[in-house]
Order: sequence, then C-alpha cells, then structure tokens
Amino acid sequence: MSKEIIPVFHLRNKLIWVVGGAGYLGQATVIVLKSAGAKVICIDLEERAGAFVRSAGLDAGVIPATLDVKNGAAIQQFVTDQVAQHGVPDGLVNLTFGSTSKKLEELSEKEFDEVNHTGLTATFLLARETGVHMAERGSGSIVLFSSMYGSVSPHPEAYEAPMNKNPIEYGVGKAGIIQMTRYLAVHWGKMNVRCNCISPGPFPHPAVQKNNPAFVERLAQLSPMGRIGKAEEVAGSVVFLLSEAASYITGHNLCVDGGWTSW
Repeated sequence: MSKEIIPVFHLRNKLIWVVGGAGYLGQATVIVLKSAGAKVICIDLEERAGAFVRSAGLDAGVIPATLDVKNGAAIQQFVTDQVAQHGVPDGLVNLTFGSTSKKLEELSEKEFDEVNHTGLTATFLLARETGVHMAERGSGSIVLFSSMYGSVSPHPEAYEAPMNKNPIEYGVGKAGIIQMTRYLAVHWGKMNVRCNCISPGPFPHPAVQKNNPAFVERLAQLSPMGRIGKAEEVAGSVVFLLSEAASYITGHNLCVDGGWTSW
C-alpha cells in the first residue's frame, strides 16, 4: 500500500500565534494561515483582534486575543495562560514594531529606549517564553519580523517633504531582530525549534498609499521590480517558513523586498 503524500506547503491542524495580527500585514497573514489549514490565535492590542476577526468573517478557526507587548509581565502571563488553554503553539509569528516617526535631531533618549523596548526587548521576551515551551516539546517554528531598514539605510530621494525619513530607532531595532533570529536558531537548533525572520521591503500602509501617492510612486521607482509589495506576498512567505517545506531552514533572514536590498 502506498503511503499518502501530504503536501508540504500546508499547516493543517497546526496552532499558530500571530502577534500584531490585526495590523496591515498581520491581517493578510492571519487570512492566509487560516486558508493553509492552521488554527490561528490572532493577538493584538485592546479589542483590535476581535474587531478584525468579526469584520473579516473569520470566527471559525481564528481566536482573537489581547496582549500589550510593552508589558513584560503581561507577556509571561499571556504565554502561560494560552499554553494552558490551547497547548504549545506549533508556530509563533511576531509582527509588532515601534517607531516615533521623528527626525534624528528631534529624537530623545527616552523615546529611543521606549521604541526599542517595544520592538526589540518585547520580541525577545515573547520569543523566549514561547520558545522554551517549544523546546521542551521538541518542535516549533518562530518567525520574527525585521525590515529592509534592518539591513540598509532609508534612501533620501524617497523621503521628500512632507514625508519624514524612516527613523533611526526603527532601523536599529530591526537590525537587532536579524541577529536575535540567528542566536535563537543556534540556541534551540538541536531541540528542533527553528527561528527565521522576514525583512519586508516597501509595503506602505493603505492610508499612506491613499494620502501620499507621490511618495508611493517614488518607492516603486526605487524598487528593482518597479512596484510596492502586496500584503499577501508577505503572508505567503510566513506560511512557507512555518511549513514543512522549510524544515531545514533556520537562522535565515528572508528578504521580501522586490529586490530593494540588491541594489
């Protein structure tokens, strides 16, 4: 009798946590994960996850949850409670970030620290608390989010007035995510817990696309592919890294940037 061949590009019966799941890229990620067969816990601030799940008609298979990642004690309690209620997740996706949108000369020490607590320290705490459970079980996949600006500096020509250049504290934090990914991949490698990150390129929020079309066009012209990215193009990469198709990939920074960092 021939053995059933199960497609590797699927997440059937897998439990995936998506932190920042009600954001622009997060929403597309949750939808695509669900379509790949995953049971998804969509996590965001306040009631954002619940509102998104209801409005998108995702009540079956997607569970909304609330977490403020700025609070370290809340992260620890959240992981403990969710594991007790739903079990250890097969995958963790963290799309959270911090930014002031301020110019270099205007940025205060306090603001720099606060942003990188949200974007870097909180990412570490969430990945560690979840990854420890995965390591004890002997399997799991973590997908963190960096950015093209974790590898290269903002192109001055893209940020003509009234746009402010992508701020320094954001890029510094995203560069840290790439190194954190490598560290965690090595730390948990023999426990069969993989850790990778995605570096999106130009994926401006729909509000920016609507209100600043000239800026969006400049971004498009600076991309080798001549266009900005679509949210589902990031979501597909998340599914790949979580799936068995990527079972021997860990410590990798996947650039989904239309070739931006290839110039």
